[in-house]
Amino acid sequence: MNSRAAAHWTVLPVIAVAFIAGGAIVGQVTGSAEFRTMTWWLGLVGTGLPLAWRTVRLALTGRFATDVVATLAVLAAIVLGEPLAGLIIVVMQTGGEALERYAEGRASNAVRALEEAAPRSAHRLRGESIEDIAASDVEPGDLLLVRPGELVPCDAEVIDGRSSVDASRLTGEPIPVHVAPGTRILSGSANGSGALTVRALARASESQYERIVQLVRTAQASKSPLQRLADRYAVWFTPITLVVCAITFAVTRDWVRVLAVLVVATPCPLILATPIAVIGGINRAARRQIVIRTGGALEQLGRVTTALFDKTGTLTIGRPRVSGLVRGVGFDAARVLRLAGAVEQHAAHPLAREVVDAAMADAAGPLPTARDVVEAAGRGVEGEVEGSVVAVGARSFVAERQPNAARALAGLDDGRASLRAYVAIDGQAAGLIDFADRLRDDAVSVLNELSALGVDRHLLITGDQAASARAVAAATGIREAWGDLSPEGKVRFVRDAVERGERVMMVGDGTNDAPALSAATVGIAMAAHGGGISTEAAEVVILNDRLGRVVEAVRIGRRTMRIARQSIWVGLGLSGVAMVLAALGRIPPTTGAILQEVIDVAVILNALRASWGGEGLTRPDAGPVRPLSEPCQTTCQTARPAAT
Repeated sequence: MNSRAAAHWTVLPVIAVAFIAGGAIVGQVTGSAEFRTMTWWLGLVGTGLPLAWRTVRLALTGRFATDVVATLAVLAAIVLGEPLAGLIIVVMQTGGEALERYAEGRASNAVRALEEAAPRSAHRLRGESIEDIAASDVEPGDLLLVRPGELVPCDAEVIDGRSSVDASRLTGEPIPVHVAPGTRILSGSANGSGALTVRALARASESQYERIVQLVRTAQASKSPLQRLADRYAVWFTPITLVVCAITFAVTRDWVRVLAVLVVATPCPLILATPIAVIGGINRAARRQIVIRTGGALEQLGRVTTALFDKTGTLTIGRPRVSGLVRGVGFDAARVLRLAGAVEQHAAHPLAREVVDAAMADAAGPLPTARDVVEAAGRGVEGEVEGSVVAVGARSFVAERQPNAARALAGLDDGRASLRAYVAIDGQAAGLIDFADRLRDDAVSVLNELSALGVDRHLLITGDQAASARAVAAATGIREAWGDLSPEGKVRFVRDAVERGERVMMVGDGTNDAPALSAATVGIAMAAHGGGISTEAAEVVILNDRLGRVVEAVRIGRRTMRIARQSIWVGLGLSGVAMVLAALGRIPPTTGAILQEVIDVAVILNALRASWGGEGLTRPDAGPVRPLSEPCQTTCQTARPAAT
């Protein structure tokens, strides 16, 4: 339904209420029952017939939902001359639908967001000149200049220059990659501080970034439509109502009684209970910094059975920190870390900040000042501190700056850590600084709580190396873990689970997760640090850095749907009793419409409980990460070349 049509159906209940009130006022002022009835007739024809026509069109396309009985009641009211009863039915039907659209909020547009974030331009080298062209005009074999801070316009190979390239939103890897001649880089990666000359390997339309766009578009187009909770009940309630009407007419030959049955059987509990409960659940989630975009997403949260998790930034914090230091012979570990931190204060590499923080924490105070600092972008930094020349960075960089330390540094490397910085002081191998991405402190408890809620199958799917995936899986107790996955690979895992009949929740945070988030039954994006494209692809967005909010989202979904079902059963039960009384002639149509409003109030009051605090939603938040001293810090590492 487009925005103009949606606005029309939102205004319809307001118009119907205005005609009801207007007719009453006209009758009171003029003292004429005819004028009052005429006003109600105008309102019923103006609002009821469009509603009936829409129901007929939907029925012709095979959509059999809650509005069938309501439409029959409106048509019967017109035929039998009961305009007030018909107007009340219009208010109940269209009012419930307006609430439902309000509950759904804004729809995401992941494809649009991806396309807007795609590389737009490129700098093609023509001899000594530089030609600015659209990224779509790049041809394989073109030589391109990628300046610092720019996005790589297509999949390419570095021909000249050195830099650090951030591909985290494509691969999930948290650390920028040092690139040099011969390195292949992906479209959409962000260049760091060094200019690069690259050779295009593919057109922009055939590169990795565009494949992600196409995956998201395909996932959204192939996703099965959600059958609303109310419609599932309408499948059997509507035929029962029609049977009761047929029996009533067969026995009494009284069309007024049939109308009365239709009026009291109008499934307002179905129309109202779910949207009101959903609005309450969405508001409850929002207070916990959980944005649930649609009522359908909240329904699905209440039904998920399988959870798929990305690794970096989801189960781990996504930012490697100093996990240990191997000191060289004759060096004090505290001094090595302090001097390394002093020169790293002048470096731009993301890991430099981590070395500085670790050094300041270890020294419990400010670090000394470094002089004559020289930095090689993405490779390392060297400077003079307290009379000593200190080099920190990749082994190749440190060996270039202080060649006498090269052999000793190689001897210190035990090969266990895949991400580390090398430190040389005055030509001697001073030590190695190890880094590791760290498991979130609440990861294990979150998985246990999900199991207790019935989400008992957990999978880890990541673009990181398989060894890293297995390490995190072992630490969290996840039995199924796969690494080295492309975005296409992640989507395959999601679709395989969905095709087996599982209701799949995908939790991720990067652009490479966007297709899987779109393909899942419900996608949840961790967006504490902005989220980017993943927040557009997901139906649920966690605004803070608490993995435990995923459990809360599932709890809220389950509780909301339980309350909605309670409201539906109570409302339908009362409507069933009223149907019997109407068939016996005890309830006339207008009285039946008023009685149905009383039932609606009861349903609404019960459904409103979804916005109140529920059980298990108020436990304190766990801290985001484990301290460095706790186990598992060296197992949850991200495989990367050594860098500062």
